[in-house]
Amino acid sequence: MQRTTSRQTLAVLATAVTGSLVLAACGGAGGPSSGGGKISDGKVVIGLLNDQSGVYKDLSGPNSKVAIQMAIDDYKAKYGDKAVAKDIEIVAADHQNKPDVANTKAQEMYDRDKADIILDVPTSSAALAVATQAKAKKKLFIDIGAGTTALTGAQCNKYTFHWAYDTYMLASGTGAALVEGGGKNWSIVYPDYAFGQDMTKSFTAAVERAGGTVQQKIATPFPNENFATFITKAGSSKPDVIGIMAAGGDLVNFVKQYNQAGMADKAKLAVGLMFITDIHSLGVDQFKGTTFTDAWYWNFDAQNKAWADKFKAKTNTRPSFAHAGNYSAAFNYLEAVQAAGTDKSDDIVKQLEGKKINDMFLRNGEVRAADHNVIHDVYQVKVKSKDQVKEEWDYEEVVKTIPAADAYGPANPACKMG
Repeated sequence: MQRTTSRQTLAVLATAVTGSLVLAACGGAGGPSSGGGKISDGKVVIGLLNDQSGVYKDLSGPNSKVAIQMAIDDYKAKYGDKAVAKDIEIVAADHQNKPDVANTKAQEMYDRDKADIILDVPTSSAALAVATQAKAKKKLFIDIGAGTTALTGAQCNKYTFHWAYDTYMLASGTGAALVEGGGKNWSIVYPDYAFGQDMTKSFTAAVERAGGTVQQKIATPFPNENFATFITKAGSSKPDVIGIMAAGGDLVNFVKQYNQAGMADKAKLAVGLMFITDIHSLGVDQFKGTTFTDAWYWNFDAQNKAWADKFKAKTNTRPSFAHAGNYSAAFNYLEAVQAAGTDKSDDIVKQLEGKKINDMFLRNGEVRAADHNVIHDVYQVKVKSKDQVKEEWDYEEVVKTIPAADAYGPANPACKMG
């Protein structure tokens, strides 16, 4: 069987600290506190498992490996000869957005490649499969790319953390904003798998809490290219808002066909999950004025932009929040290794649980010990019109910051770490 896992061995570099790009995450700034400097197999292995070739390739994909490498470089620059992790390796694989493939690749990473942690894993069904493997193998998994709340609910486990966003966060921001703006009656179109189902559940609850009604819930295949019949059906009830819960390439296809059908003049468009790469792919005119909730934006402030400039120099593109989230997760994982003096999973869990973080990605962040949801400030944003765009990729206007406590729900009592 041909291996699809690519490997890159990274030599130790002891270089000068790179100023503001080395991010100060609270609680991990010192030397090792325990563990006796024990690193399993003599090296730390970070697994990157995501969509390398399909509808989610642009929003994360191969460029997340670049982001993780940046975190490794910054960790080595910060600690130099005092670094506990002196040899760090990345292994990467394509899960093809299929849970069975993700399950197999996770097994290979943990067993064959000796991965200490797996990062990213967009596609919620794939993420849940990897979480099951993490629990069984007692190895770390930090999810960045998937949205399902099940990761921190009934299917939570001691070794899984949810780093960037979830469907509750997306819905509580966007759903409430559009209902308050007059969008009382909704039709929701969603991909019929774990993410789309959870998005629909979260958005329905958010719309109803705000005083609105969801009239229709229309399932589509995943992935999908032709949305014409689903758009027609969504418009048949004459809703104020049509909500699309697809992401990546499927979102781009939906919005293009939505506009071609003239629906923009008949109903507001609600986008459940959008990445900067989606706007870039289709153009600001296609999304103009669309309100959505974003976990991070590259041009929000000088700190974000400095990191985004460094990323662009390596990739010739601007980062999505998934790229920034992978950097943050990798850097904070390595900080936990440094503080623990080991890469043993149980020791890393102890370092991460309850940790307060303020870095380039997480503002007012906290790794919630009860459910391993990483809550942080997020942003209600609006897509700019073409004449407002001052440079390429400058597509979002931040309307307001949503504090972490308001953006995320309380810890789910269904989560039993055990």
